[in-house]
Amino acid sequence: MPYFDTASAAPLHPVARQALQASLDEGWADPARLYREGRRARLLLDAAREAAAEAVGCRPDELVFTPSGTHAVHSGMAGVLAGRRRVGGHLVVSAVEHSSVLHAAEVHAAGGGRVEEVPVDRFGRVAASSYGELLGPSTALACLQSANHEVGTVQPVAEVAEVCAAAGVPLLVDAAQSLGWGPVPGNWSVLCASAHKWGGPAGVGLLAVRKGVRFSPQGPADERESGRSPGFVNLPAAVAAAASLRAVRAEADAEAARLRILVDRLRRRVARLVPDVEVVGHPDLRLPHLVTFSCLYVDGETLLHGLDRAGYSVSSGSSCTSSTLTPSHVLRAMGVLSEGNVRVSLPAGTTAAEVNGFLEVLPGLVAGVREQLGVVEPVMAADPEAESLELDTLGLRCPQPVIELARAIVRVPVGGTVTVLSDDEVARLDIPAWCAMRGQVYVGEAPRPLGTAYTVRRAV
Repeated sequence: MPYFDTASAAPLHPVARQALQASLDEGWADPARLYREGRRARLLLDAAREAAAEAVGCRPDELVFTPSGTHAVHSGMAGVLAGRRRVGGHLVVSAVEHSSVLHAAEVHAAGGGRVEEVPVDRFGRVAASSYGELLGPSTALACLQSANHEVGTVQPVAEVAEVCAAAGVPLLVDAAQSLGWGPVPGNWSVLCASAHKWGGPAGVGLLAVRKGVRFSPQGPADERESGRSPGFVNLPAAVAAAASLRAVRAEADAEAARLRILVDRLRRRVARLVPDVEVVGHPDLRLPHLVTFSCLYVDGETLLHGLDRAGYSVSSGSSCTSSTLTPSHVLRAMGVLSEGNVRVSLPAGTTAAEVNGFLEVLPGLVAGVREQLGVVEPVMAADPEAESLELDTLGLRCPQPVIELARAIVRVPVGGTVTVLSDDEVARLDIPAWCAMRGQVYVGEAPRPLGTAYTVRRAV
């Protein structure tokens, strides 16, 4: 069964498995002790730290191991914000950061800090100049992911780092998705990563804080890991994480070139084989193994279940797969279609036959979901019913409001309007996206006592 969700968690690398087993036997003692077993554990920990630091591009004494990538993000953000509290409480983040960054930003705002988001373009990419416009004398920290976890777009970290350096603001980079493919460029200040993204064991994160960055660890003091990650280090897992990072880096260039060919095939053929699909993310500046697309008139949860039954494990940013009924914040910030969203992230060793098999089953599954939802190509009405129509779709969830809109638009003349009343948050994103795909004009929205009214003018 092909596993196509390495952006969530990569399968354990063989080198990680070997290192984990060996260090379980040799690295169980306290590395802070001076007796033989402790010294042996200290040698293993030091070697792991040196290997990880080399891959990150920092000094060994600048890097600590944490219990997870999320812990690294939270500790890194809190430490810099506290260390620079005299500067001010202004925090700048991109609109498409991982939830770990956004959750930490919410905590900062709840404590009286000020948070501003940098917008992205339709490809999910920030502009370095947008950071420059927001940075000021009271800015304590700026955050930017190296590559997006949902659509694969690579961010201009080096350019943003230059802007931040000119403003005297440290830049924290969440490198979870990209570190296995190569070092993060630029003069960043703090870097966070998570081992299970590159084939290391779960429960190990990296936090690198470069010399000169004002950093004040939060919580009770602890003598381990420079006081930045309290508690006994999971030494076997740390050793396995460092060993696997070195191993995947040695294979990264060749594997990236091979997987990029397969992803290019997916991007081209999905758009050709599946009607009404939007491939999202930057076409060139992207991770080599990841592609995301959204299918109009499709229930994302039903599609994912169908792919699972067909033997393909993928994920989604669609609101249809979430109990919150809200679209992915990444897709929302990009302004792209969210319904029927599928993220495919290929593991190392994926074959062309596996990708071709996925492409063979996908069109039929999408067509089947649309058939279940009663999607048919609307027939142009000979005589329009009215200059304007209003549809009550309260209680209907994605993609049904958009389906009802598609059925109704042919019932008004060119220049006429259709207003969709919906209480589904995803309509705010998918109705404008439908208009862009169908050549219709999105007029806007207006609040109603129940839900929101979205108005579309027929242009074709």
